Amino acid sequence: MISVIMNIVRTSLHVCLFSAALIAISAIAAFAQSRPVVFKNARIIDGTGRASFRGDVRIKDGKIVKIGEIKASKDDEVIDASGLVLAPGFIDIHNHSESGLLTDGTAANQVSQGITTVLVGPDGGGPFPVGDYFAKLDGKIAVNVGAFIGHATVRGQVMKSDYLRKATDAEIAQMAELVKQSMKDGAFGLSSGLEYDVGFSATTEELIELSKAAAKYHGIYMTHMRDEEEGMLDALRESIRIGREAKLPVQISHVKMGNRNVWGKSAEAIAIVEEARKSGFDITADAYPYTAWASTITVLVPSRKYDDRKEVETALNNVGGADKVLVTSCFAHRDYEGKTLEQIAAIKNTTPVDIYIQIVKDGGAGVVCNSMNETDVKAFYQQPWVMVSSDGGIGSRHPRGTGTFTRVLGKFSRENKWFSLEEAVRKMTAMPADRLRLKDRGLIKKGMKADLVLFDAGKVIDRATFAEPQTFSTGIRVTFVNGRCVWDGNKITGETPGSILRSKK
Repeated sequence: MISVIMNIVRTSLHVCLFSAALIAISAIAAFAQSRPVVFKNARIIDGTGRASFRGDVRIKDGKIVKIGEIKASKDDEVIDASGLVLAPGFIDIHNHSESGLLTDGTAANQVSQGITTVLVGPDGGGPFPVGDYFAKLDGKIAVNVGAFIGHATVRGQVMKSDYLRKATDAEIAQMAELVKQSMKDGAFGLSSGLEYDVGFSATTEELIELSKAAAKYHGIYMTHMRDEEEGMLDALRESIRIGREAKLPVQISHVKMGNRNVWGKSAEAIAIVEEARKSGFDITADAYPYTAWASTITVLVPSRKYDDRKEVETALNNVGGADKVLVTSCFAHRDYEGKTLEQIAAIKNTTPVDIYIQIVKDGGAGVVCNSMNETDVKAFYQQPWVMVSSDGGIGSRHPRGTGTFTRVLGKFSRENKWFSLEEAVRKMTAMPADRLRLKDRGLIKKGMKADLVLFDAGKVIDRATFAEPQTFSTGIRVTFVNGRCVWDGNKITGETPGSILRSKK
């Protein structure tokens, strides 16, 4: 479906045409042209969190040039935004489109949910060298792209395949030099994925030293912590220690209580963060709006004893049973994809424990595990220091890759009323922009870059499911990046106005 849409768009005149019942355009012309665009009669949510207001917005040469009552001239393209919300473009601070952007720069599942900026390289992995990656994307992307340098990435560069041990001082020094070079290339900070094999054996001291290297260039430490289940609280304390000793801000990735044994302990985690913030420490977090996480199958067994039947059985019980573990990708056993461990075991006339051991022995698998609790998701999302992130990306086999931002707008804000629409937008725009020190994005304000999203607040909602994770959302009428239209309400335009974003030193 996506490829068909892309082929249609590429052969078109790249003209953004809108339903007359929803959006009127003064003339048939491509928004890629240099003519100014005026959004008329919009409900403006500016990203600050303050109450929305009615008004017009003019954009020209990729920037917002006027806000207020605007009389359109004959040179303006006009979009009638009556009954619709105009907001800053959404910023996804935790995105896995590193490879996807190289093959699909139009980023349909990103712009269709209003995302205009993505930060790649989370969870300890990512592009390297950062500068070379940026060069490959420049001029070929619909969204703005920034990057983190991954702890596992530099660890692998220095330690190669011999990473299941403590690094030597000399190796840490080599890693630090790679972090420094990546920061000079424009990385926004250091990311870690301590639940995964390459980062698992790293000491806290190693992470402090590498974070110091990032801190010298005003970077942040963004971490997929060492444990998101039984050891979550200790892992959170470790993250704070790393930030304090390295003297840099901390971003907790996809904050969660990952299995049934820690349901309800979100209050304790929140208290730890609140205490740190009250002491003056700079720590924030992000979260995706689902009760199912996606990762590698090996993270289910924290002890790494993947062939120990008792350990595996305990691990499956901790997440609520083998029926909660859905295999999304398995190179050695393609027929397992789309089935739970319980279903596979029934087909093979064996046990889920045997299936798990076999999968790991044969190279592993990607899984989605439905083991979180909505009460904890709500508790985290209602914190003013938790922003929205997808932890998805182009080609993601979890619906968060295509539906995260529209789900927060439609389900969490409109339906559940967990917070106002203005607060939802703040969590997607000004808040991540502030964390990343992006001074020219994240707000509807004169002089800011014209990254904008026009949506129907009464209808916006995600439609992606675990069975069909690539299904586009509804309610996003138009997405603009740097003043050019990249999504016209039901299809991409084929425009690639995205910029490479480098951190400010």
